[in-house]
Amino acid sequence: MSFLSEIKGVVTSCGLPVETGVFKGKAPNEYVVVTPMGDSLEVHADNRPGYEIEEARLSLFVKGNYTTQKKKLMKELLDRDFTITDGRYIGHENDTDFHHYAIDVAKHYEMEE
Repeated sequence: MSFLSEIKGVVTSCGLPVETGVFKGKAPNEYVVVTPMGDSLEVHADNRPGYEIEEARLSLFVKGNYTTQKKKLMKELLDRDFTITDGRYIGHENDTDFHHYAIDVAKHYEMEE
């Protein structure tokens, strides 16, 4: 299973619609947009990476109180072996009335020979 597929599985298990990059169509009152941020390869003494670390930002958009969904999403991510590297309130979007909270995640994958 791919990194993005795993993230989308976590988000949908929390009952939230999810898109990659941008939400298309009319946005519901709660949703998540996943933005891939990068991959890194840890090099060891033999100049070969043992693990690939993939990172993404989950942007949670909620009209109203966002903390319940934020906590639920973070718990599910941690329960599925994602590392949360940052969580921060981005702000309230006055034109759409959405609160925006960002959760940055990473996951280590063992390199295959």
